[in-house]
Amino acid sequence: MFICTHCDAQSSKWSGKCLTCDKWGTIVEEQAERRLKPAATGAKAKAAQSTPLRDVMKQNETDRLSTLDAEVDRVLGGGIVKGSLVLLSGEPGIGKSTLVAAIAGSIKGNVLYISGEESPTQLAARFERLKKNTDSVRFLEPYPVETLVATMEKEAPVLAVIDSVQTLTSSELDSTAGTPTLVRYATSLLLDLAKRTNVSILLVGQVTKDGSIAGPKTLEHLVDVVVNLEGDPVHSYRMLRAAKNRFGATDEIGVFEMTEGGLVAVANPSERFLAERSATPGSVIAATIEGSRVFLVEVQALVETAFYGTPVRRASGFDPNRLQMLVAILSKRAGLKLGDKDVFVNVVGGMSLAEPAADLAICAAITGAFKNRADESATVYMGEVGLGGEVRSVPLVDRRLMETSRLGLSNAVIPSKSKAKKVELVVKQVGNISEL
Repeated sequence: MFICTHCDAQSSKWSGKCLTCDKWGTIVEEQAERRLKPAATGAKAKAAQSTPLRDVMKQNETDRLSTLDAEVDRVLGGGIVKGSLVLLSGEPGIGKSTLVAAIAGSIKGNVLYISGEESPTQLAARFERLKKNTDSVRFLEPYPVETLVATMEKEAPVLAVIDSVQTLTSSELDSTAGTPTLVRYATSLLLDLAKRTNVSILLVGQVTKDGSIAGPKTLEHLVDVVVNLEGDPVHSYRMLRAAKNRFGATDEIGVFEMTEGGLVAVANPSERFLAERSATPGSVIAATIEGSRVFLVEVQALVETAFYGTPVRRASGFDPNRLQMLVAILSKRAGLKLGDKDVFVNVVGGMSLAEPAADLAICAAITGAFKNRADESATVYMGEVGLGGEVRSVPLVDRRLMETSRLGLSNAVIPSKSKAKKVELVVKQVGNISEL
């Protein structure tokens, strides 16, 4: 079998150019392993000794490394578990290096920082800008992964940071840095080291154009924790969420603001998102659930007569396909003549509304923009809209209403079938989109 060292594509014959990734000179032959007959295999193999599960001591997951940041610790489930392999992924320029530098400067104990993208001078300037202590941080150049593993085993730091995994090389494999073969090989060595020596390792992985981590998601099934740093580089807010966590839940989210001093945790995101809101037609408030937290965000809509044959339907922070569906529902079930109108929807602050509970707020914003009417007082909308125009109930209505009351808002619109506890709010219930 012939395998491409760049993209791992397989073929039955050699060629000078890989037909999958169009790279030249990357096709190498993989030596087939000698296979034994089943009888011979059973005769030569030595049986292993199993261990009763009741005799295995439960791992003490409370023995974690605190990052001294409440938002990061909550997303990780309480901190970094000792001996775990954590992957931090995100698009270039989103703030991954800034976040890991802040973590490295806050950990109590020796930290080994392996940077293949920045020089020691650049890294020291970053720590100085973040005002982090560097007394317990040691720097190591990006040697081959075999050398890095030996160094970490010798120095035994409490945390090792590798920025980034795409820069790792190997003295055993003849592969280019960043290829799936090398990334998988290096991560396997690091995972074995973490389990043997109880050293926590924090990997930084770039996200490619198609949204995958280091190629075809070769890292996610190897590591213990996958944390994604999301956000629009144009906006200052960043969302940190766990996509995989073997030591905790994956329903937590941390909100940060990018400042000159690094990423700063936002204690009250809803208040930040609504700080500059004004009562204009097409502006409403949506209550959405991210993880275990409730966020109140402003949703804006603009409806204008189309000057071309095909009306435009565009959304920022919302699924455009679902916007098309909601516009069709408003036209069919509520009688709004949107067939010749351009509809634009924007979620303020860089948030992305993926929850169906935001449907009612989107419909309210479009209706207000179409009729050029605004709510007399700030109103929070929550509800899922079906194709028949019915407004369906959503989970955790009480928590959404409590967050609405906590921010000083007094009006809310909820589905008619939702049962809410008594709150100091003016709550209106709607059963279909025409009632809205």
